[in-house]
Amino acid sequence: MHHLAQGVQRFRQDVFPRRAELFERLATTHEPGALFIGCSDARVVPELITQREPGELFVIRTAGNLVPAYTPGPDAVAAGVEYAVGVLGVADIIVCGHSACGAMTALAEGQDLAALPAVADWLRHADAARARTARNEEAAEPYDKVAALVRGNVAAQLANLATHPSVARALARDAVRLHGWVFDIGSGTVEELDAGRGRFAALPAA
Repeated sequence: MHHLAQGVQRFRQDVFPRRAELFERLATTHEPGALFIGCSDARVVPELITQREPGELFVIRTAGNLVPAYTPGPDAVAAGVEYAVGVLGVADIIVCGHSACGAMTALAEGQDLAALPAVADWLRHADAARARTARNEEAAEPYDKVAALVRGNVAAQLANLATHPSVARALARDAVRLHGWVFDIGSGTVEELDAGRGRFAALPAA
């Protein structure tokens, strides 16, 4: 904990004074342009990967970057999505998976999660991704189960995302665009899903 407190002190002494104008504006303005839905994994930092400033991304992080399909009732992920789309009016939503994802590794390898019942229940939101990947397993040679599930999961979570009423309405108005990314931790590269072809390719430069 001590090193975290030291970090806060350095932020207050060194970083904040240099960016005081930015934070003064952010104190009264919240206008992110994109919603970034990523994994809770500490190695995946949305603002670092995208090189965005504070205030530019609205971020939701969940284990396995999972987005449950919409159902009525209290749901923190649904509330965040609804706020980002319905109130903040984000123009883009990114679902970002990553290499060596612990959640996808557990599913791909069939690990015993009996001692982690909450984790096991949460990962059921990846059932569609597991089914999709199982259908394709014999088509790829050599076949990396974890990498394939990471990619299949991104596609499945985009489909879940589209079931949320706020997203469905925005899509119908062409007011929002959905993107599927996979970040490779070791190389720093990002692949994007080509929905029309059902394949991932290097993220093109703007």
